[in-house]
Amino acid sequence: MFTLVPCEAGCGRTALSGSHLCALHSADPAKEAVRIGAYITNHPVVKDINGPSLSFVSVDFSGRAYYGCNFMGASFSMCLFTGAVMRMCFFDFSNFSDCDFSGGDIQFVSFAGSRINNCTFEGSELIHLNYGGAAIYDCTFNDSNLYNTRFIGSKIEKSSFIDCNLKKTFFIDSSRENTIFKSSNTAEAVFEPEEV
Repeated sequence: MFTLVPCEAGCGRTALSGSHLCALHSADPAKEAVRIGAYITNHPVVKDINGPSLSFVSVDFSGRAYYGCNFMGASFSMCLFTGAVMRMCFFDFSNFSDCDFSGGDIQFVSFAGSRINNCTFEGSELIHLNYGGAAIYDCTFNDSNLYNTRFIGSKIEKSSFIDCNLKKTFFIDSSRENTIFKSSNTAEAVFEPEEV
């Protein structure tokens, strides 16, 4: 797992990988995002990267394997994660806009409290994920396996879960407006606490 090195500014946040400061105290957070993005694009396997609160725009993160990485509070706009493999990564309270996660193998990853807008997770293995408290708008999860994934307390609007495996997928206390579940096994999902 990523190493939690305290920011030298004494703010209580963790320092970015390869730095002694967090994104807030970095002299140039955009430059740090470019540096970490370049590292990722040059390595097929990415382990233990700590990049919270950075902003990434139009970066191709696709086709790589990520293990034990932390991008909590980060921002991703128009980024590609197609075919990515992810294990034990943290994207809590992050923002995703116009990103593509299609064809991914994503397991034991947390997107809790994140804002996810106009993104696709189509044709993916999305197993044991945490979308708890996330705000999900205009997203596609079609043809995906969401076994034992949590959307507890999330807000889902104008999104589709067509032909998905929803076995043990938890939607307790979530709101789902204009959301399509066509040809998915909703009977095996959990929508109410008493179904547990």
